[in-house]
Amino acid sequence: MAKRKIDGVLLLDKPFGITSNAALLKCRWLLSAEKGGHTGVLDPFATGLLPLCFGEATKFAQRMLDADKGYRATIKLGQVSTTLDGEGEISDSGVAPTDPALITAALAQFTGEIEQVPPMYSALKHQGKALYEYARQGVEIERPARKITIYSLTLESFADGVLVIDVLCSKGTYIRTLADDIGRVLGCGAYLTGLRRTKTAGFGIEQTVSLDAYIAMSLEEREACLLPADTLVQDMPSLSLDVADMERIRHGMSVQRDGGWPDEGLFRLYAIPENGDNARFIGLGEVACDGVLRPKRLLATG
Repeated sequence: MAKRKIDGVLLLDKPFGITSNAALLKCRWLLSAEKGGHTGVLDPFATGLLPLCFGEATKFAQRMLDADKGYRATIKLGQVSTTLDGEGEISDSGVAPTDPALITAALAQFTGEIEQVPPMYSALKHQGKALYEYARQGVEIERPARKITIYSLTLESFADGVLVIDVLCSKGTYIRTLADDIGRVLGCGAYLTGLRRTKTAGFGIEQTVSLDAYIAMSLEEREACLLPADTLVQDMPSLSLDVADMERIRHGMSVQRDGGWPDEGLFRLYAIPENGDNARFIGLGEVACDGVLRPKRLLATG
């Protein structure tokens, strides 16, 4: 089937064992979409919410990369892993505590703004090469600590040396490192055995569709699962433009309005057709301190 111009956002529940890019390529093929991109990598062993952008929606994918994230993490105490997760070599490292109060106290040390050292098994670059490539060669690279924020850390269950926690955190947080750090504080060692992304940028796992279910759908049903491009920027205020103002914006020109605009900053822009049809999203505009609206990022189909 020929590639088609498909615009929209698919909230996929990525299954275990495949890369984010493989999931994207599969869904892009299922839609016969010309253009697609994901919004932040989930490791192959991780599952859960993976927003996929197609067509014009890819123009706003960066906002998803910068968004806060939510995870449910399963952590094994008393053992450590060379990769900090279940894909590495596992060895015994201590005796896991049995008192839930000790676990709760340890978790409390990791809420708020903290510093975290990125793991060696990560895609961060050093001299143009990913850290995991050095790690596979047995080379340790010094990594500076980075500030992250853990907004909440909730203990969901604890039994037989296995704890399950819900984490709401800022971008750039490594849950594998968090698991390892928790094990260090408890003095018994720990590694991440399971990870599921449950939230990102206002979306939740309950809104997703599984890959198996998506494969089983007809093409029309798959398209019906796509959310519009402006779903990615719903946190921004909106402005409605008449036909004349819309045409100026579309041609890269600025727009002034008698009485000024409601505020400065970025806005979702909608065109109001003369025939009374529903307003159409045409992209983003920015009102500067001079009170002039200028185009920022527009849809090619706007």
